[in-house]
Amino acid sequence: MSRPTVLRVPPLSPQLHAAVGDRYDALDLPTDADARAAFLAEHGGDVVAIVSTNGGRVPGDLIAALPRLGVIANQGVGYDNIDVPAALERGIAVSNTPEVLDDAVADTALALLLAVRRRVVVADLFVRAGEWSKGEFPLTDQVSGSRVGILGLGRIGQTIARRLQVFGCTISYHNRHRVPGVSHTYAASPAELARSVDNLIAVVPGGAATQAIIDREVLDALGPDGVLINVARGSVVDQDALVAALVEGRLGGAGLDVFAEEPQVPAELTTMDNVVLLPHVGSATHETRAAMRRLTLDNLASWLTDGTLLTPIPEMGR
Repeated sequence: MSRPTVLRVPPLSPQLHAAVGDRYDALDLPTDADARAAFLAEHGGDVVAIVSTNGGRVPGDLIAALPRLGVIANQGVGYDNIDVPAALERGIAVSNTPEVLDDAVADTALALLLAVRRRVVVADLFVRAGEWSKGEFPLTDQVSGSRVGILGLGRIGQTIARRLQVFGCTISYHNRHRVPGVSHTYAASPAELARSVDNLIAVVPGGAATQAIIDREVLDALGPDGVLINVARGSVVDQDALVAALVEGRLGGAGLDVFAEEPQVPAELTTMDNVVLLPHVGSATHETRAAMRRLTLDNLASWLTDGTLLTPIPEMGR
């Protein structure tokens, strides 16, 4: 009996790539456009499933080239790499991997906030350069007891909030709608939230609805003493406005795990000692990536067995 044909959309981790190949008849989507067209003409009719990660785009034209496609199993809580309307219009199921990465991303957000406010990276370089023998390191700002705004109080946002409450921080948030059952102060807009806090953490999903939701108005509301932390998507911040605010001193600092055109990072950011930059590693722990991989494979197996998903994206319902 032949095994289902699954298309692997690069990039995949070596572990996920191998696991899909062990279980199914796996094909790898070519990265070259000309090779991709020939590949799809030859193999497109065989593919019943796609496995992807946030780094691998699944656009509408790829979906259209796969007439038997029934499911897209995406490793990542976000799925803005997928043309979801095109998939749902065809009745194609889409899964993601929520919850299993909440702790890792929350840890990263807190690490960035501490690193920026306490100038951890700069202090490390200060010691390495032998500057300590010449005088004390300048005083820094405290995170404990500060006012923190969370833009996107979903599962990850609430996980971050619980950590910050241990630090004695006052938590406010903005969502499209109030979150039932939470005691944190609700702000009616991102700008209103930014005006009321010392630190703003972005955890909203990517996509058209949140494109540049953190714009000049929000950055100016946060102000020259404020710090922005982004562990969401690069698209949620107007990156040009962010660079300008930092260059002009209208924003106090930033901790960024994500950028508009990864892996490209604006050169201005790399020269600033009030900015901490990470290469999109919010969920990149051994434990979390293994859990994400298992859930991706379990979603794929579930759909191929009986047409159900363990964690369908919200647009599909449950």
